[in-house]
Amino acid sequence: MAERTFTCGLDAAVAVMGGKWKGLILFMLADGPLRFGQLRRAVAGISERMLILQLRELETAGLVHRESYHEVPPRVEYSLTEFGRSLNAALAPLGEWGEDHMDRIEAIEWDAIRG
Repeated sequence: MAERTFTCGLDAAVAVMGGKWKGLILFMLADGPLRFGQLRRAVAGISERMLILQLRELETAGLVHRESYHEVPPRVEYSLTEFGRSLNAALAPLGEWGEDHMDRIEAIEWDAIRG
């Protein structure tokens, strides 16, 4: 039997969607396909370069589908795969917890924690 890469399910989940932006991108795609520009406006603070990188990683992981339409001007839309929708469903309770505790979380002095 091959040695496992991850120590637990949470370790595997964080590996596939870890980082600041991927969860937000998945959340924004929950209601349906979006074009690149729409996603860029929806995910406040993300640079174009970072959005491209994150979308590629999400596509490689099988969470996001990229559909390219051959028209003038060219159009590309991003949507969640079934795998991506299942991850969004798993993340929903975490988002609710964050909403419930946002004031407390915002009050934390993160710079002091990070050193």
